[in-house]
Amino acid sequence: MFKQKNAIGGLEKTVESFETIIGASTEVHGRILIEESVRIDGSVIGNIEARQGKSITVALGKTGTVRGDIHAHRVLIAGTVEGNVYASEKVELHNGSSVRGDIAYGQLAMEYGAVLNGALNANVGADERPLLSGDSETVFQDSWDKIKGR
Repeated sequence: MFKQKNAIGGLEKTVESFETIIGASTEVHGRILIEESVRIDGSVIGNIEARQGKSITVALGKTGTVRGDIHAHRVLIAGTVEGNVYASEKVELHNGSSVRGDIAYGQLAMEYGAVLNGALNANVGADERPLLSGDSETVFQDSWDKIKGR
């Protein structure tokens, strides 16, 4: 007689174009500076940073793992992140995702089944995110020391 409505719906699918894909069998060590959107199905140990002022998406697939901070315009997470996430526009946490770190975002969408162990900081614009300075080796070493200390 009455139609039942879903109280919790899934996130709407977004159409993204990825210039770079890090496959499930690939492990990358070091700081990644991106100029185009990237999809990660493998492992990244180090920070992922989008050039400031660009609308770049970082998408982490179900098998994707990042041990380090992610700085981008939009961050879509279905895998695991051990580090902080800084998104000037939006962060999506999909069912089965796990984030161990703080999230700074403009908008947040979270599906049932996503796990967050950290703080949420709303309304953070691109200019408010902490910038990493120094050469790649120094930044990597600082990030690596943080990761090993967890």
